[in-house]
Amino acid sequence: MGYETRLLIDGELVEGEGAGVEVENPATEETVATVGSASAGQLDSAVEAARRAAVTWAAMPGVDRTPLLRSVADALRSRTEELASIMTTEIGRPLTESRDEVEWCAACFDYYAEVARSEIGRVIPPIESSQFAVVVKEPHGVVGCIVPWNFPLLLLCWKLAPALAAGNTAVCKPSELTPLSTLALADVFAELPAGTVNLVAGAGETGAAISAHPGIDCIAFTGSVETGRNVGIACASRNARVNLEMGGKDPFIVCSDIGRDGVGIAARGGAWAAFLNAGQVCTSSERFYVMEDVFDDYVAAFVAHTQSLIVGDPLDPKTDVGPMVSAGQRKKAVDQVEAAVAAGAEVLIGGGGAGMSKGHYLEPCVLTGVPEDAALLTEETFGPVAPIVPVKDLDQAIERANSLDFGLGANIYTRDLQTAIRCLKEVRAGSVWINDPLTDNDAGPFGGFKNSGIGRELGTEGLDAFREAKHVHMDSVIEVKDWWYPYG
Repeated sequence: MGYETRLLIDGELVEGEGAGVEVENPATEETVATVGSASAGQLDSAVEAARRAAVTWAAMPGVDRTPLLRSVADALRSRTEELASIMTTEIGRPLTESRDEVEWCAACFDYYAEVARSEIGRVIPPIESSQFAVVVKEPHGVVGCIVPWNFPLLLLCWKLAPALAAGNTAVCKPSELTPLSTLALADVFAELPAGTVNLVAGAGETGAAISAHPGIDCIAFTGSVETGRNVGIACASRNARVNLEMGGKDPFIVCSDIGRDGVGIAARGGAWAAFLNAGQVCTSSERFYVMEDVFDDYVAAFVAHTQSLIVGDPLDPKTDVGPMVSAGQRKKAVDQVEAAVAAGAEVLIGGGGAGMSKGHYLEPCVLTGVPEDAALLTEETFGPVAPIVPVKDLDQAIERANSLDFGLGANIYTRDLQTAIRCLKEVRAGSVWINDPLTDNDAGPFGGFKNSGIGRELGTEGLDAFREAKHVHMDSVIEVKDWWYPYG
């Protein structure tokens, strides 16, 4: 199939004038397209277009923005198969998961279309009877959206939908690994005024240029801790607003009270949380803490379910797990597994290449006996690897869960209300899922504690990430106040 490789700048499709970026199909290792990066001049043009469009877009009443945002949702749904196919080609993810992503994107625009119509601030109590006071929420202006490769459309929409609902315009850059699905969105924004959304491409230097650009008022970033810090420093140096969603090393706690009948369900939930998108999810469960009295049963159920998963061609509807996105990502996961084994861990299943002659395949891998200080339990893996560790009680499980400088998400399986309440209070993570792993809700905030990020996406919190609050204080009476000069 042919792919759109042109950039969207001020409503026009243009060829990137910068260095070409080759896009690989991770299932076949073939180059499927080459995308020209945005030159410095093209980036300036995109920012200038966004700034011009911001005047009109910010002034537009929310009730008029609502149908335009709904048109984006409708366009996304109408192109589900096309967009899903492109994402699967770029990422190597099963087609079913890519279809789901398109629907999640549309749902996000539906949600913020309604929010745009009904939310602009609040009335607050005055301090005197003759006064009127309000808090007005105003857009920053131009938002730079820098998006990773693992959910290229969803993590764009989580930024773009609330930014547009708040009255901002945007310049968006996808990962150099997955630019095709983002560039394919140009027609989705056809009903929006030209320049409202601009799509550029490029590698790290393009992202750095966006972060440092004086014409961009706010940066919304998802990616690694190291890159996120650099983005934060660039924004701080010019007092630009910033929202960062960075790495994670999410714990998955299994409590004794689930009983033998709950072990199988918790094992299947754990496998899904660990292996979804080949483990390449910001909130993938990457360390499992299981109570000793259900540990053996849980491991057995987890291994049995893992053994049933089909690893293969992501376009085959029977495939559960496709390849990883790149050779580098696969090597990182394999290196962590091999280091853990060298330190005494045991691989119970997986870790091979699934018998594939080509492609960055890694069979879902389950390990036990991993040392507590191993990289597999302390550093982000971002691959289909599940180290399972026994713990003696809930105290130890929570202590281990909170032991790292990450706090993006956490999963707990329990039937006990007191245990659930204790975990939701004591586990230091931006999202805590109890008995339902990795479920997102557009109305609820998403983001992390500690090194996992600054700020939130989704919900009203995600909307406020793209707005400035202005206090307006008005007195209906013009008079001299008792507290003015003179004091004597």
